[in-house]
Amino acid sequence: MTIKTIAIDDEPLALHQVSTYIQKVPFLEFVDAYPDALTAMREMEGKQIDLMFVDINMPDLNGLTFVQNLNPRPLVVFTTAYSKYAIDGYKVEAVDYLLKPFSFDQLLAAAEKARRRITAMQPEKAVEEPDTIANDSLFVRSDGRTTRVQLSDINYIESMSEYVRIYLRNKEKPLTPLISMHRLEELLPSDTFMRVHRSYIVNLHNITDIQRLRIIFGKEFIPVGDNYKDAFNDYINKHSMK
Repeated sequence: MTIKTIAIDDEPLALHQVSTYIQKVPFLEFVDAYPDALTAMREMEGKQIDLMFVDINMPDLNGLTFVQNLNPRPLVVFTTAYSKYAIDGYKVEAVDYLLKPFSFDQLLAAAEKARRRITAMQPEKAVEEPDTIANDSLFVRSDGRTTRVQLSDINYIESMSEYVRIYLRNKEKPLTPLISMHRLEELLPSDTFMRVHRSYIVNLHNITDIQRLRIIFGKEFIPVGDNYKDAFNDYINKHSMK
């Protein structure tokens, strides 16, 4: 599920921050940012918008009045520096209310609430189809697109709650599909990929250096957890010179 999202705020720094946060959330698709409600009302016409992060205290047309006049109305998370607006925000069934300055974790929690509400409204679309493996590649849905990834290009995978980060050779930015670590572990071939920590799966064929039970991929050190070290050591010993 990808949630098409916009941001509206008359403060340039605040608008930049919330836009940056939105783009970090794997299941949010950042559509656009608007400097005021009037601009948003004019330019969002005809666009499919599922979620809005809206400042309340704006000139000409405040965020609350703007939202009240929308039909149909996307889900709304209000962002403001004034706590006095909180009750008014919930009158229009806002998903959440973020008091500035807020952190990425707070925005992520609000986005999760929006995702749960969308899932409840559209149960037939709630089940995420699993990524599938064909021969030596994996189809990965991330950031609104599907990318075919060669298994040999995967260095390691990191768990991030309900999604994962897939780190590839020769690419700095990881892919972030919405899939559980357990499900991905089931899909990947066990002779090539091993769970070495509750938060990490590694490509055994791409390991070049190990130091004190830490697997080194460039500048990153992947720890080997206590519950996984026996299986990992067995693999290393099996492939070591006697």
